Amino acid sequence: MTTFTANVASEERHVLAEGPYWDDAAGGVLWVDIVKGQVFEGRLNSDKVVQTRRHDFDGMVGAAVRSVPGDLLVAGQEQCIVVSASGERTMGPRIVPEGKPSRTNDGACDPAGRFLIGTLALDGRTGEETLTRVEHDGELTSIDDDLSLSNGLAWSPDGRLFYSTDTIGGIIRVRDYDPDTGHMGTRREHLRITDGYPDGICTDSRGHLWVAIWGAGEIRSYSPEGNHEHTVKVPCPHPSSIAFVGPGLDLLLITTASRDLTEADLRTYPDAGRLFTARVGVSGTPCSPWSGRWSSTPSSH
Repeated sequence: MTTFTANVASEERHVLAEGPYWDDAAGGVLWVDIVKGQVFEGRLNSDKVVQTRRHDFDGMVGAAVRSVPGDLLVAGQEQCIVVSASGERTMGPRIVPEGKPSRTNDGACDPAGRFLIGTLALDGRTGEETLTRVEHDGELTSIDDDLSLSNGLAWSPDGRLFYSTDTIGGIIRVRDYDPDTGHMGTRREHLRITDGYPDGICTDSRGHLWVAIWGAGEIRSYSPEGNHEHTVKVPCPHPSSIAFVGPGLDLLLITTASRDLTEADLRTYPDAGRLFTARVGVSGTPCSPWSGRWSSTPSSH
């Protein structure tokens, strides 16, 4: 097993940075601070990330992706929001029913550009959080409705396997997936993490799964058979998510959190909440852009 060390890549320190995303069309990165309700744009400067723009929202945000023409799709606290390239905002589908004490959490686009978004309970409930897919026309398809805390999502390089994280149970599941039709097979357990909590995930070009382990200060990679092969040490306890970024998709970008740490912890880990990067000797799979085929609030089913 090979061990790597992540290095600080940003000046800014976040409460709960999440959702790193490589915007290939624009040659830049996106990420969010969930708690502050902020979406960030940035550019790479060698292995560093330089923030270039910030979008502020009412309430928390779960994730952000971009269409090829440049529109942002943002998972607001309960509802999707489209931010056009000119800055105009349009409300999209509601993900969390009105009155339910949950918020959106991690999200990603499948290889065909459909947006998948999970939820997290705000009141300690478990077993009823959801994973929902927003179809090309804006209609909603329920994928899971029995999760403890829906988190990282990723696809194999050919798009035929779909991985999803249920954090509190420590489980990463996999199911067969057809990007053309959206058809999914029965979910099955792929990995179970017992020393820390699996959070954000991504895949590399070999089909290996990379997992941010909240509470353990590590990123781990696993072979398609589930064997632990590499570890990236992150100098703070709560790495939250990961993505391969850069023109060659050969730089691992890691988001982290400063929340849930004591004052003593923050003195010990002064870089908690910053972005980190690592060179791990492999390239990743691209972050799929949003298909961008709807722009107004549709009905759901």
